[in-house]
Amino acid sequence: MIPDPAIVATVRSGKPLVHHITNYVTVNDCANACICCGGSPVMADAAEEMEAMASIASALVLNIGTLNARTLESMEIAGRSANRADVPVLLDPVGVGATGFRTESVKRILDRVEVAVVKGNHGEIGVLSGTGGDVRGVDSGGAEDPAAASETLSSELGCVVAATGEKDYVSSGGRTVELSNGHPLLERVSGTGCMLSSVVGAYIGACGPSVDTVGTAITVFNLSAECAAERSAGPGTFKPALMDALGSFEPGRLCSARVRELRLRAS
Repeated sequence: MIPDPAIVATVRSGKPLVHHITNYVTVNDCANACICCGGSPVMADAAEEMEAMASIASALVLNIGTLNARTLESMEIAGRSANRADVPVLLDPVGVGATGFRTESVKRILDRVEVAVVKGNHGEIGVLSGTGGDVRGVDSGGAEDPAAASETLSSELGCVVAATGEKDYVSSGGRTVELSNGHPLLERVSGTGCMLSSVVGAYIGACGPSVDTVGTAITVFNLSAECAAERSAGPGTFKPALMDALGSFEPGRLCSARVRELRLRAS
């Protein structure tokens, strides 16, 4: 897989409407990341407007970071409405495995909503795949083999799975790619994983869910982080610099992508 500049251009020209039901810790950052990468965010979680809102969106992002019973109901309504309208749904299972409520809620969403992309950190994907993972609160200790975990979960769910961490893995249809861009400062600012979900949401809203689309979105975000780190004195200046880098991203920078196709299963 080589990240595709045409995908970046399609997102920017299409301005996909991304409906978010996300957590209140990072909601503003998610909206801004979506705008900076070329999307148009709407942050709505009232059950009364879920059917209408999800049906007109280009993509739906479900983030369980600050999960509660009310928003869980809204996620289900929005997810089913998105399914009926052929709108791709991204699930970010923040902290799954940390508590029974989170784990059961994720299972409930996956049972009732057809999800196009699951994007979580190594530990979350390890928990969901059953291959192992250590999650405390919303932090992850990582899965033993995140590449295999992403491919296992993708095969089980029939969707694109992205496992993010020091290296990122994207799997679908028996195909897995390893992405090695990024910067340690991403782990020192709250909400960067949530922001990435918003960027991926914009990309799948414009170009559909696939390894190439999701891999390009992650690579754009990670290359932007590398650029932002060069301009930053530390975490406090990194986040606004990240928004600047996303907003001014030049598709030609994709030539700096570090991508490797993996062969995890015998042909």
